[in-house]
Amino acid sequence: MTSTTARPAELTGRIVRPGDADYPAASAGYNLLFTHDPAVIVFARETQDVVNALAWARQNNVTVRVRSGRHSLEGWSNVDHGIVIDVSEMKSATIDMASSTATVGAGLNQLEAVTELGKAGVAAATGTEGTVGLVGATLGGGFGLLTRGFGMASDNLLAAEVVVASGSDGAEAIIVDEQNNSDLLWALRGAGNGNFGIVTSLTYHVHPLTQTIYITAGWPGLGDLPGVFDAWQRCALHTDSRLTTQLEINPGDVQLIGVLAAGSEAEAAQLLAPILSVGTPTVSMTDANWADTYAGFQAPTFGEAANWKFASQFISEPFPAEAIDLIVSFMSKAPTPECNYFTNAFGGAVKGSEPVGGSAFAHRNALFYAEPGAGWGTRGGIPAKADPLTAKCQAWIADFSEALRPYVYGAYVNVPNAGMTDWETAYWGPNVDRLRAIKAFYDPDNVFSFEQSVRPAQAGDRPHQP
Repeated sequence: MTSTTARPAELTGRIVRPGDADYPAASAGYNLLFTHDPAVIVFARETQDVVNALAWARQNNVTVRVRSGRHSLEGWSNVDHGIVIDVSEMKSATIDMASSTATVGAGLNQLEAVTELGKAGVAAATGTEGTVGLVGATLGGGFGLLTRGFGMASDNLLAAEVVVASGSDGAEAIIVDEQNNSDLLWALRGAGNGNFGIVTSLTYHVHPLTQTIYITAGWPGLGDLPGVFDAWQRCALHTDSRLTTQLEINPGDVQLIGVLAAGSEAEAAQLLAPILSVGTPTVSMTDANWADTYAGFQAPTFGEAANWKFASQFISEPFPAEAIDLIVSFMSKAPTPECNYFTNAFGGAVKGSEPVGGSAFAHRNALFYAEPGAGWGTRGGIPAKADPLTAKCQAWIADFSEALRPYVYGAYVNVPNAGMTDWETAYWGPNVDRLRAIKAFYDPDNVFSFEQSVRPAQAGDRPHQP
């Protein structure tokens, strides 16, 4: 179904403006390092609300930003003096077991989506943090503890409803799938966040999954880190694709986290034996359905640090000893206990199962993803600008990521590297020119523009349909 605006457009949905009692809560993001004061926030309840808001913004020459889960880590889903079109209240889920598909509203966060799909005994590939918006995670790629078995979240994206700018000052909703606007479907699979339009619903391929083994292993201190890391990168990236693992390295300990889809504890122990044989880790395994497992490892947002800074990296060759030693060195000097170094294993379906029609995600052949991160401050406490830890943490993360530069490549658009030169190539590799051509067709006026948005190519013919 396509909906268009009649001029002049009026804002509909739940409208929040400065001075309203709920404005402070409505304008705040997850990462309190960045704050903004938008002129208006529109919480859309249906697609027509999004169409109206986009047309209104164009007719009134107001800057547009798009938001769902509020986890834009550099604050780019918000803007001073502009309009934030928020789809977080567009929550729905329809599952078609016959076709193994699910169509979900763009307002579902990952925990809500996993929970709804779990009721039907199916799962989609998602990230691990439940409060992150499913749409945002998917449109940048999306990986977590089912990735090696099911592929990237974006690999499982089959269709979407997208509100795009139309005409000189209007907006309309279009269907994007393999038969309609397939060039845009390709772009949405890895480069879709805020670049081409506003996604209001997504259709996924879903997978039967009820039973999982959730594994955690912990090593106190950092003494075992070199052995654990080397064993992990030589084992976990090449093992049975049903098993996806992550390392979470903190100043005081090393944690291995993993999920074996549809297996046993004995299988998990065997597959992880090369890692678990290092030192004397504390190991725990839980046999449960996926939705319960996912809900069980979520951490409450109010207990997390207020301010965050990350650097994203991909790795194509195993780290040599000197790279692992750098991780030990930097983590031993971390400025706060919330600082960490995070990895996610690739391989499996990520490398071997690119979707029909392809995708803009450019890091399919990586061995693993890595992310140095700094967290500091308390929610409700001193603002980041006044916190002396802000400069210290930002300097630490910059130095950490720079030290690892010889051993890594690229960057992940969902964890943007704000100061990176040639960021387009870092995110999308050889796909940049094609993305710019698609941008020029669907958003020639560059309505969807932010600090690291895709730049439109010169106006011309419609890009080639994949």
